[in-house]
Amino acid sequence: MYTVGEFSKICQVSVKTLHHYDRIGLLKPFCVDEFTGYRYYTREQVERMLLIGRLKRYGFSLEEVRSIFECRDSRVLFSKLQQQKEKLEMQKQETELVIRELSGHLQSFERTGDIMGYQKQYEVRLLEAPERILLSNRQMMGVDEFGKYYSPLFERIAKDHLTPDGIVGAVYHDKEFSRECSDVELVLGIREKEKADRIMEKQLCAMTVHRGAYASLSDAYGALTAWIEENGYSWDGAPYDIYTKSFRDDLAPEDWETEVYFPVREKAEGPEGK
Repeated sequence: MYTVGEFSKICQVSVKTLHHYDRIGLLKPFCVDEFTGYRYYTREQVERMLLIGRLKRYGFSLEEVRSIFECRDSRVLFSKLQQQKEKLEMQKQETELVIRELSGHLQSFERTGDIMGYQKQYEVRLLEAPERILLSNRQMMGVDEFGKYYSPLFERIAKDHLTPDGIVGAVYHDKEFSRECSDVELVLGIREKEKADRIMEKQLCAMTVHRGAYASLSDAYGALTAWIEENGYSWDGAPYDIYTKSFRDDLAPEDWETEVYFPVREKAEGPEGK
């Protein structure tokens, strides 16, 4: 058997951590001397401790590690590891995307000397957005749930033999944004007006094109907000996005394009004509 100090050296983990694992029942000493209080561990517990360390490196929480040790079904254990691998791969993709975004920011900063110069790369246009004939699914939903709520719309197109016109978008009805839960209306454009859930009428909009991942769409929103204020307009309805190029086109996130529309109207002149 090993003393707690020896066990600590072998497993490269602090004694404080071993005490914590003992308290939470994750790894208790094999025995504790009733007179001295010294803790002792066995060779078999070295294997368990090393597995705990490996699972932590994989990103599992201590509570998740405990559930892994409690599981006796090898298929469930394999599934847990597989799911964690997929989670790490997604995190890797997101990190790589952020690195590419940072590289572009550095290039802009180096070229302009303005750390916020990347925000000025948006070209904002004032236009009359055309009438849009739409299938609609409006729910309280999180951003990560879009796919779940788009599915019924695509299923309706196939079931009812409708003709899509290429419009795939989202309308944001909440006054405040929450990534976890917002009042969002997902829309698909169709050609059969009599089958539509709603008709989006022609309306005056400030519009810009965002190129890149959806995580940085707020940059486009910021550019539109600044343009609206600087040019004497105000918001006149819910903003919406149209995804003109996306993962559905087998494109990398940096090649995605999103048209962002803010319905606007001219500000009313004050009593003094200002």
